[in-house]
Amino acid sequence: MQTSERFLCEAIELARENVRQGGRPFGAVVVKDGEVVATGVNDVVATHDPTAHAELQAIRAASRALGSARLDGCAIYASGQPCPMCLAAMHLTGIREVAFAYSSQDAEPFGLSRADVYAEMAKPLAEQSLKAEYRPVRPEGDDLYELWRSVTARLGKQSG
Repeated sequence: MQTSERFLCEAIELARENVRQGGRPFGAVVVKDGEVVATGVNDVVATHDPTAHAELQAIRAASRALGSARLDGCAIYASGQPCPMCLAAMHLTGIREVAFAYSSQDAEPFGLSRADVYAEMAKPLAEQSLKAEYRPVRPEGDDLYELWRSVTARLGKQSG
């Protein structure tokens, strides 16, 4: 069995166990240098947190395990095709590789596809169903971003 298949099987087994525990059928494994760094399952039902997707749970655990918000050099193996939120998190953390075992098309008959969200996010912001409006409010006091730059420069680090 190839390494990627082994990690995908691990993600699927995590998802199966999550279903047995009353959760949704999604599991994810974060791997770096051929070693599992962290795992996660979809905890949306248990936590009532709509962002508790398996990939995000695994990213959170990997960030804690590696002591960094950056996960450069890591790959994610997921039981299902990541949604746009999870893909965005992968981009933000520096993950450059993801493999998944079940596609959105596989999930569609079970009501588990997020193809609708992909389609919505592909529209220009002004055409999306979510009303998003830029309002350049600047209350008196320190400019928010200038404050961030000066504090991080003083501390000698950048915050992700």
